[in-house]
Amino acid sequence: MKPLQVGLLGFGVVGRGTWNVLRRNEEEIARRAGRPIRIAAIATRDLAKASDALDGVTGVRLTADASEVVHGPGIDIVCELIGGIEPARSLILEAIALGRHVVTANKALLAEHGTEIFAAAHAKGVMVAFEAAVAGGVPIIKALREGLTANRIEWIAGIINGTSNFILSRMRETGASFETVLAEAQVLGYAESDPSFDVEGIDSAHKLTIMSAIAFGVPMRLDKAYAEGITKLTREDLRYAEELGYRIKLLGITRRARNGIELRVHPTLIPAKRLIANVEGAMNAILVKGDAVGSTLYYGAGAGAEPTASAVIADLVDVTRMHTSDPEHRVPHLAFQPDQLTDLPFLPMGEVETSYYLRMRVDDRPGVLADITRILADRDISIDAMIQKEPSEGEDQTDIILLTHRSVERNVDDAILRIEALPTVRGKVVRIRLEDLG
Repeated sequence: MKPLQVGLLGFGVVGRGTWNVLRRNEEEIARRAGRPIRIAAIATRDLAKASDALDGVTGVRLTADASEVVHGPGIDIVCELIGGIEPARSLILEAIALGRHVVTANKALLAEHGTEIFAAAHAKGVMVAFEAAVAGGVPIIKALREGLTANRIEWIAGIINGTSNFILSRMRETGASFETVLAEAQVLGYAESDPSFDVEGIDSAHKLTIMSAIAFGVPMRLDKAYAEGITKLTREDLRYAEELGYRIKLLGITRRARNGIELRVHPTLIPAKRLIANVEGAMNAILVKGDAVGSTLYYGAGAGAEPTASAVIADLVDVTRMHTSDPEHRVPHLAFQPDQLTDLPFLPMGEVETSYYLRMRVDDRPGVLADITRILADRDISIDAMIQKEPSEGEDQTDIILLTHRSVERNVDDAILRIEALPTVRGKVVRIRLEDLG
């Protein structure tokens, strides 16, 4: 059978990984897809490097002009691995307008413009596949769209940024500061020279936005996502969390609440007994809670050349199997039929209800704790656990650490302002959210 022709946009780490895995497993992939899949054209800025990587394989057009690949003769699928918003958005929309299927690993593009792209694809009757956009080689998109389709998804909580997870794991293991471990991560290649997208939670927010849309049948709403990173976490807080039986992870959480959908990324205390709390290094893990299946956990490499290529090629196989089928009988891009998406409200952080870790530096004198607990009680915030550290020799200040029961965030915000105003409290209150994930 005639091979399906792929035009590859971008030949960086993932592009080369896709080429290598396709070549290595060519026969196995063709058996699964029902026909061979061939990369017929590659757009890349470094033509010489790409030519070397092809290792003598002929019949592949190399060009520096991505549009030439999109418009090239005989291309069935355009595989976008450029990243970023432009020119990726324009190239994908061009491919769709030409009636060509699209595979992409571009989470930022989909989180910001996915609604527009999927609408264009639906109108043209083509597929946009994006398994590699979330958690690299972990097949979470397929699980949410197909494997869990019988379920009413209740919540998703995921470690979906390997850089941040590596940093937090090393801080806990070594007791080193954030700055020290970040420098180590950069040397090892886990962190970029500008790591802000990873450590500030932006990358996780992109991925969470995509998963939330699939889980709840809503449009992509990145503008509603709350993102807080790990840059202010200290080794003291990781140590105190451990004493209380918790680990701190950067979690992306989306939940169907009573009055809307939560969409938030932030450092989170998780009970150490939970499997997800024990995911270390640069690995990813995602917990999904469905009403019928209960909790399911998806774990694996969230980045890297071949793990991500694994997801890209899975999409290529899916498109190959389905490209001749009636568009109305394909799996919808966001799991729900396009006319069945709902515009549910997204909750601002002030309306989110969760538990909290609060750490404060206070004068070591009678009545301080009573003043703090009174402020909390006045705002319907009850205490679940507490540690009051003994002051070091010669010091007259100490740390108080409180864990609260579930409370509304705006009440906690107000309580923190009142506590910080007490003359016996020194500096800012450290607040980290807590999720049981039971």
